[in-house]
Amino acid sequence: MQSDNSKIKTIFKELVFTNDEIKLIESVFHKVRIKKGEILIHPGDTVDAQYYILDGCLRAFHLNNQGKEYTIQFGIKDWWISDYTAFFSEDMAILTVEAITDSTIYRINKKDKEYLYSQIPKIDRFFRIKLERAFAAFQKRILTGISKPAKERYLDFMATYPKIETYLKNYHIASYLGITTESLSRIRKEL
Repeated sequence: MQSDNSKIKTIFKELVFTNDEIKLIESVFHKVRIKKGEILIHPGDTVDAQYYILDGCLRAFHLNNQGKEYTIQFGIKDWWISDYTAFFSEDMAILTVEAITDSTIYRINKKDKEYLYSQIPKIDRFFRIKLERAFAAFQKRILTGISKPAKERYLDFMATYPKIETYLKNYHIASYLGITTESLSRIRKEL
């Protein structure tokens, strides 16, 4: 089993902390184990936390009024996940975040995160850099979605998530790519 100190080193790989800083960080990160199929965030929820994925696979998706799912993000080991629109804007959740596999995650709420920023400024910089990278990745994903054919989107997906297919159902991947499961099957046969 991983010690708390090891947990901190896993989450904040690039940073070095004093013992007092480690104790403070440990006090605000809470381990959560979720089972496959469990919903972490429901549409309409107030979202005051984000989650670091220690192990497992999660996905964030939107369900439209016609019942069609649009997968926005997959989260795998060493990634962060939440409904960021709700988290940052303080609106109600518009996404569902569910566990694709049994997963272990660490939860930090917004208030505690802000407190860490004030007490340990290097954490503020750490999260700012993570946010900048995530924003760039989402922008790239939007551009890919509107400018590339489905086959290229699938190849980009496989490059981004090389081992994730074993965890996912075909409709998860198709909804992420914005295509039908039939189109996904056709693309795989062509490759």
